Amino acid sequence: MNKRFTASILRAALCIVCAAVAPAHTALGATAATAATAATAAIVAPHDALQKTLDQFASAARPGTLGVAVLDMQGSTGWQVNGNQAFPMMSVFKAPLGAAVLDRFDKGELKLNQRVTITRDELRPGRSAIRGAFQGDRMSFPLADLLHAAISESDNTGADALLRLIGGPQAVTAYLRVHGIHGMTVDMGEGQVADVFRNLGGAASPPAGETAQQRQQRLQGGLQAYLSDPRNRTTPAAAADFLRKLSTGALLSRTSTQYLMTLLNEQVTPRRLRVGLPAGVTFADKCGTSLTVNGVTAAFNDIGIITWPDGHRVIVAAFLMASHASREERDKLFADLARAIVATRHP
Repeated sequence: MNKRFTASILRAALCIVCAAVAPAHTALGATAATAATAATAAIVAPHDALQKTLDQFASAARPGTLGVAVLDMQGSTGWQVNGNQAFPMMSVFKAPLGAAVLDRFDKGELKLNQRVTITRDELRPGRSAIRGAFQGDRMSFPLADLLHAAISESDNTGADALLRLIGGPQAVTAYLRVHGIHGMTVDMGEGQVADVFRNLGGAASPPAGETAQQRQQRLQGGLQAYLSDPRNRTTPAAAADFLRKLSTGALLSRTSTQYLMTLLNEQVTPRRLRVGLPAGVTFADKCGTSLTVNGVTAAFNDIGIITWPDGHRVIVAAFLMASHASREERDKLFADLARAIVATRHP
């Protein structure tokens, strides 16, 4: 493990203990800002204990960039670090995709038991139960199964089938804008994201005779192209705003809100922030993960809603971009981040 990164994480972890006994952050005045402004602006006091801890984590993540937005639903108290910077989402986009699909269900335009056809050329890379079960040139699946696959299992084939069903990525962005969510944009499906990383220049397959070194160079170029691509990005503040509106029923009917929350609760792999949460809480979350090329991971994310048995809710949106840390170090960063939030908001 990188000793410098580990030492920085340990210093950040020490702040957790201090944060647990520090005074709570002053809530934003209800008359001074709306809840939406609290979610997107999240102005914090410079000496706030949790804010200091977040700043420590961001410092530890360098040369990668860590962006975090935290919103305590009791009083709309907020904190952030790099909260208004745009980060690549990877599979995080499947959460707003699920909301956009269920909005069509609420309007009577879709039914959960209707079948959606997928052809063999529409199968996508990545772990996929749909692809594993696929037979012949085409198969149809119930819409409910596709929602579970895309959101709970992060199935790329299922996600792209849902995008086609509602009119493409632009339909998700339009849905977000209608609900006042800015700073989060869906422009590509999983197939297009994979094409950016593969970096084949429009070709269907790698060039004949490509050496291992040439392959690494090609993938390195793809990773850099993805990091430079403005599409499928969100700010942590916008992601927190999406989760706030979802959890308060501002996006969907009560039935569909609970349905999507259940799908998010059922995402148990990867565990990321979950590792740092105490027993007894529920966590409705969506992760996003990119390839790692030559020791650099383009995106490593987790956004979710922590709910304690007493009903207390805290929203967390965490994004790590262009990280040079190992998988073990990244996992520890997110677990310790969750512990810090728990220590200050619900000790």
